[in-house]
Amino acid sequence: MAAVSNLQNKTLVCQDLHIYGHRNVWQSGNPLESPTCLFFMQVSLMTIVIQLMDICLKPLGQSSLVSQILGGMLFGPSALGHKKVLSQTLFPVKGAVVLETVSSFGLMFYYFLWSLRLDLYTLLKTEKVAVALSISVFMFTLVIPTGLSFLLKKYIAMKKNVAKALPYIGVSQAYTIFISIAVLLTDLKVLNTDIGRLTMSVAILSNIAGFLLSVITFVVMHSENDDILTLISIGLSITAFALVIIFLMRPVILWMVKNPGRGSPNEICIVGIFVFVILSGFLSEILGQHYPMGPIILGLSLPEGPPIGTSLMRILETMCMAFLNPICLAVHGLQTNIFKIDFHSAWTICLILVVGFFTKIGAVMLPGYYFNLSMKECWVIGLLLNGRGICELVLFNLWLQSEILTEDEFSLLVLSIIVANVVLVPIVKFMHDPSKSYDNLRRCTIQHTTRDSELRIMVCIDNNENLPTILSLLEASYASRESTIMVTTLVLVELQGRARPILVDNQSLESAHHVLDESNRIDNAMRQYAQQSGEHVSIQSFTSISSFETMHDDVCRISLECGANILIMPFHRRWGIDGTVEVAHRSIQTMNIKVLERAPCSVGILVDRGILGSSPSLSGARAAYYVVVFFIGGADDAETLAYGARMARHECVYVSVVRFLLFGEENSKDRKRDSDLIDEYRYYNAGNRRFEILDEVVKDGIEMSTCIRRLVDYFDLVMVGRQHPDSVVFEGHDPWSECQELGVVGDMLASPNFVTRASVLVVQQQRIRGRVVNSHANLNQVPKQRDNLSLDQDLSPSCSILVDKYDKM
Repeated sequence: MAAVSNLQNKTLVCQDLHIYGHRNVWQSGNPLESPTCLFFMQVSLMTIVIQLMDICLKPLGQSSLVSQILGGMLFGPSALGHKKVLSQTLFPVKGAVVLETVSSFGLMFYYFLWSLRLDLYTLLKTEKVAVALSISVFMFTLVIPTGLSFLLKKYIAMKKNVAKALPYIGVSQAYTIFISIAVLLTDLKVLNTDIGRLTMSVAILSNIAGFLLSVITFVVMHSENDDILTLISIGLSITAFALVIIFLMRPVILWMVKNPGRGSPNEICIVGIFVFVILSGFLSEILGQHYPMGPIILGLSLPEGPPIGTSLMRILETMCMAFLNPICLAVHGLQTNIFKIDFHSAWTICLILVVGFFTKIGAVMLPGYYFNLSMKECWVIGLLLNGRGICELVLFNLWLQSEILTEDEFSLLVLSIIVANVVLVPIVKFMHDPSKSYDNLRRCTIQHTTRDSELRIMVCIDNNENLPTILSLLEASYASRESTIMVTTLVLVELQGRARPILVDNQSLESAHHVLDESNRIDNAMRQYAQQSGEHVSIQSFTSISSFETMHDDVCRISLECGANILIMPFHRRWGIDGTVEVAHRSIQTMNIKVLERAPCSVGILVDRGILGSSPSLSGARAAYYVVVFFIGGADDAETLAYGARMARHECVYVSVVRFLLFGEENSKDRKRDSDLIDEYRYYNAGNRRFEILDEVVKDGIEMSTCIRRLVDYFDLVMVGRQHPDSVVFEGHDPWSECQELGVVGDMLASPNFVTRASVLVVQQQRIRGRVVNSHANLNQVPKQRDNLSLDQDLSPSCSILVDKYDKM
């Protein structure tokens, strides 16, 4: 039995069939003689080393690709494998066949899953700038490096193997593979930004041209003669193969998805898709193409997203992306031998790589200047398009098998991929900080909004079950002819089964393809609320299909563009109708923390317990809606007070402001400033029987908590600031806080152990470059109008009830 392996360029012959028996150490045998045991050991070692390297390199800002390739190189001839004793024990030639087969199997599904994520419909709607950039990048990187390679080959003396490989290396610079770019953008957390979206669009369009070029190159590379009829026959067979996938395999898969299951693929359907993926790879090899071509075409032919995309992602993503993909990269690292690189003759290859690198950046700048892109943006996009990954490694490995490359050139190209990623990641992080685009030096708060100006509210919704509470909150915000409300809705949809995030304007007819049923229901509910409010409310709606890890970019971007005064975010916990509490999505908590750090306006986190309440919806029944504002002090409480005072102008909303006063601090400066603020709101709400202020004197945090528990059940909505000045009432509470995004009091109110039916809104006033806005200036009550008020008004409804139980002590 003979088998040939590319590992270390060795040939395995005369394999003993008896070593496939399982003999353990108790039988005086060596388990590593068995290919199965050997494979388990190799995978375990590589996985452990890759994870350890990833832990070490992540703090340095490096991507996982670098650690995965270096993990394989550590066991290869470039490091430990240079010692024959270790290489023959850990990674002998006889184990290469099994390892490479498993690696290829995982790679095939890796290509299929990424191709399945791609939405071809989106490509037809791509903006002009992306089309222009992709054409420029592909043409320039094809012509200049390839032309330079032929010039060097003609006028520079070099080895025969280098001269043979140089044109192919030049052509490879035109490949901009979207899978590698998507992985890089994900690692950099910029996939949601404008630059990330534009880069992804350019990569996808360039990848289509590169895919056709690679098919042509593969045909020419494997054709034994230059017979034009043979080349035409191969081309026709590939076309027929693509038609079979599109018009035979695709309809069968869609039929299996639609008929057996109730909206989601069942087990038979998933197994059928697996069989089609493997069959398409087999047919690709029969037609003389590389096996990934079939799975790529099959993935592109199927609709992205649910139900197929999401089901397959849920089943295969961890296995392929987190397990088999690192093994594949490590296998390529095993085949790399840096000691065989001839650095004296390798300068020509390095010159092609460097020229291709800067050509891609220059190709972005030329059309970018025409489309008014800044040079910094062009540099960042050009750098990102130079990202390299597993797809390029597979291409170089294919050329190694076809003897276009020798181990010398292959090792140099693998090393160039590592160097490119090591250099790219820190440079892009230094040049491009997405959070800077959300810096807002203008005050966008409710407190600093004049009384008769438009209130702009942005609401983020991840589940339509929160709609009743959100609609009641919007209705309570008081829209009138003098002070209208503009509501911007952003539906948050987790990115599943798609290659790139999508930000959809639900008002656009062209976006109807992407708008989900849940987004439609939410949008319809919001528009019905606007109709009921007459001309006093305007609505605009968006849908963000993205990962929750980077969705904060969309949230901050839209809030800045719409000029929101307050941004309402969902809470990551949900209350069931029976009172049970579950975590909807832990990543929502991380998103909320990032929004609080970067938002260009005030932020409110809504803890929805409306499903437990028995009171009817304010927007539907016009019933009384009771709101309490807990005022302890600070800018966040000032913003909460301003919001509550606006709500009190609604005929159905009753607002109670409960101010907690610390016993013994009557003469403090903070107490006097807060008292002046309270007096302003008391004066401007004189005569409003739906607005009252209550003073509660407390001695410590225990009494404040007791008072809150006593009062909270009388209200439908509790409002409190997120952060407060340091005080003894908070001593001992911080260690028990579970949700830092809610602050001490908000965390207590949102705790599953805090039994109440009231929903909670935790408010943080806008931070400008990390600093709090002056909370006692430019009140929204228009101080200039104070002198014009009649002093004969009845002030009793806005009275202050001082409960000072310590005066007698």
